[in-house]
Amino acid sequence: MQPSGTVGAVTQPGPVDRAALALHDLRGRRLPWLALAFGTGVGTYFALPVEPGAAAALISGATMAMLLVFACLTRHGIGFLALWLAVALGGVLAGQARTAVVAAPVLDFRYYGAVEGRIRVVDRSASGAVRLTLDRVRLDDVPRRETPARVRVSLHGEGGAVPALGTWVMTTAHLSPPAGPTEPGGFDFQRHAFFQRLGALGYTRLPLLRIAPPEGGAALIVSRARMAIGTALRERLPGQQGAVAAAITTGDRSQLSDEVVADLRASNLAHLLAISGLHMGLLVGFVFWAMRGGLALIPRIALTRPTKQWAAAAALPFALAYLFLSGGTVATQRAFVMAAVMLGAVLVGQRVLSIRSVAIAALLILAWHPESLIGPGFQMSFAATGALVLAFRALSGPERSKWMTGWRGVFVSLLLSSIVAGAATAPFAAYHFNRIGQFGVLANLLAVPAMGFAVMPMLLLSLLLWPIGLEGPPLAIAGAGIAWILEVAARVADMPGAVRTIAAPDPWVLPLLGVGMTVIGCAIGRTRLLGVAVLMLAGALWLQGGRAEVLIAETGRLVGIAGPEGRWLDREKGAGFTAEAWLENDGDPTGQVVAAARNRPDLEPLPAIHIARGKRDLPAALEACRRSDGWLVTPLPFEGKAETCRVIDARLLRRTGSIALTVEDGDVVEIHARAVQGRRPWVPATR
Repeated sequence: MQPSGTVGAVTQPGPVDRAALALHDLRGRRLPWLALAFGTGVGTYFALPVEPGAAAALISGATMAMLLVFACLTRHGIGFLALWLAVALGGVLAGQARTAVVAAPVLDFRYYGAVEGRIRVVDRSASGAVRLTLDRVRLDDVPRRETPARVRVSLHGEGGAVPALGTWVMTTAHLSPPAGPTEPGGFDFQRHAFFQRLGALGYTRLPLLRIAPPEGGAALIVSRARMAIGTALRERLPGQQGAVAAAITTGDRSQLSDEVVADLRASNLAHLLAISGLHMGLLVGFVFWAMRGGLALIPRIALTRPTKQWAAAAALPFALAYLFLSGGTVATQRAFVMAAVMLGAVLVGQRVLSIRSVAIAALLILAWHPESLIGPGFQMSFAATGALVLAFRALSGPERSKWMTGWRGVFVSLLLSSIVAGAATAPFAAYHFNRIGQFGVLANLLAVPAMGFAVMPMLLLSLLLWPIGLEGPPLAIAGAGIAWILEVAARVADMPGAVRTIAAPDPWVLPLLGVGMTVIGCAIGRTRLLGVAVLMLAGALWLQGGRAEVLIAETGRLVGIAGPEGRWLDREKGAGFTAEAWLENDGDPTGQVVAAARNRPDLEPLPAIHIARGKRDLPAALEACRRSDGWLVTPLPFEGKAETCRVIDARLLRRTGSIALTVEDGDVVEIHARAVQGRRPWVPATR
């Protein structure tokens, strides 16, 4: 018998038991959480201040194996937590493995001399110059083991026909190592170039010398086909219509004018140029519905055969062909993987619009290219896709189906897609590009239907009919659709207040945005409030973040000081890329000339900054610096006694990279770009 007073007593579960029950309830929804775990591991790897060694990799691998064994032995409840941690460690190891695979020599000095290599990529720089990426590089007096795997050379000399891809060429060029961040915590171009295996960048003013014909192979055949199609589209469609058609078909954006690109960015339509999930989805969707609709016209087949699966199987080769035709960039690979996962879901009879499909695509992409996690393309495409899946799933109930049928359904779908995708991607666009298109929803409502119903289907049809000479009518319809999109972009960009600039936030805002949105997509019920709380924290950090009072470029040739009018720059010409980056991160839409014309701000409580651009003004600047106990900034190597003056010269900047000064709790804090980057393979060794 039970003692009196204990009849009917119920033992309350402890914290571990409650956690086990909560994890057990995740059955059937665990894959999205595992995608979050893998992404967390990849993000942790890139946030590490020091590159893990072989011993750390072995320990991580052993720990992951033990966690997997524990997860198998305790499949239910708490075992999922062990699996989550094991997958997170797998993300760290994937990032480390990818870094080891792509590692290649990086030039550590300024080079001028003969450059020989094979043309791998032809595109254009921001200034419009033709730019070649060469592989199998040879440099004079540079040992093979120290020669970069790839170099990028801009052609600044006289124009002329650019050799075909695969051609061996030689020229005399200036080459330099990839530049570091323009400011501590800024965009890390060295890391970006590392994963592209770019070990040097430069320019030449001399003509190219062809030293060997193009090599054969499937890659060369595809590249030639891409160039031929791009050229044919530009010849058949007038002006920028042909340039846009070539950009969205082959990925060749070299002939786009600066005005068109600026209008598309201001109207939030720039995503129509980048071959992404939208283009792949429109292409695959057109093929899928065209095939299924055609089969539906044959009653015997429509009533007895799985036409839906047949249509998905027919659409998959078109997606693969578009992958190769568009150049096979990381963004296009991501779009193809997402499309293939969706079509695979149709083939096996699963729901297409599901978070599980998005999670599978994310896992595959991160396993293949872990570095894509830190790029805006991955973040924005998965934010948009996940948000659209959740939104349309909410409208899939029978009581709401009336809103998704007929022409009303088309309108609601377009409106919902523009609003939801725009809202989901806006924080990432603001973080990476420091601007938001105020009327992006309106522009997308007007332009995206033309892309979906006219441009993409008709371009595909014209390419299919081109061999028999019937490409004219569909190409004309595609051109009209492109003309409409460009008109919408120009009109919206001209509207007052079309673009709002935003200052760059604290670096922690970005991972918090990603985690918060992912938790909302993975969780159900009240658990989603945790994701909302994380997003609110990200917003609070964004609002509280401030910009550094003083910025010094890594070359020492530009100094910027924040003031009430905006950031003052010490020169109106030169170091233009750095100046533009600083002003964009400040959320300042003015240019370098305007910033240089501002009044120099008072530096209190910061030390006085004295600038010596050359040898002539160095003695006077040094003397003034000594009297004020301030700082001297010069792009020259300094020799001599500085006494009470802190000298920032070329030698120091080679070790520190760009420098920022800020005030925290009344104290002046000096931040170095190299210190923020950490000791990683893509960061040059300190000399």
